[in-house]
Amino acid sequence: MRDMKDDQKLKIVAFVGLAGSGKSSAVEYITEKGFPKVYFGGVILNAIKEAGLELNEETEHKFREQLRASEGKDFVVNRIINQIRNLSDSGQRCIVADGLYSWTEYKVLKHEFPGELTVIAIHTPKHMRHHRLSIRPIRPLTEAEANERDWSEIENLEKGGPIAIADYMIANDTDVDHLHEQIDKILEEIEFQE
Repeated sequence: MRDMKDDQKLKIVAFVGLAGSGKSSAVEYITEKGFPKVYFGGVILNAIKEAGLELNEETEHKFREQLRASEGKDFVVNRIINQIRNLSDSGQRCIVADGLYSWTEYKVLKHEFPGELTVIAIHTPKHMRHHRLSIRPIRPLTEAEANERDWSEIENLEKGGPIAIADYMIANDTDVDHLHEQIDKILEEIEFQE
């Protein structure tokens, strides 16, 4: 554990939620304020590119599960921990974690960064999430694909645990301004600032 004064204490905010809930919008809103991020999905995407595979929903899903099966459920989070430490070593004190997925990842981060991780769950009704997924410009999903992804994330990736135990819950069922207001309120409460 690092020795830091309270005003220099590392603060990590991780957004969790099922696909289409608005995690990326929340992360983008905070990073536009100048805060750096680490991207869990980026670890998988980079591994897919390094393997020379075609990037699509099916490849991503299979490859992610193969990596976790062969290298452990903590494969992604171990790389994220290194990214966080590098940012912290360079003087960053507030870091956004985009895409914390599993219960294993949650436990590892809580252990590695005790008292420094705040988890914010974003909840959006299923019909709204699935509509968003169907119209997104990159890798849109059909209703059947969205349902399959929900089940896979809950059953295979243990995604429900971090959502259930989150420190804060945001309901993202109106407009983006309301989402931003809720985020700002939480960031102010936890003193996530430069």
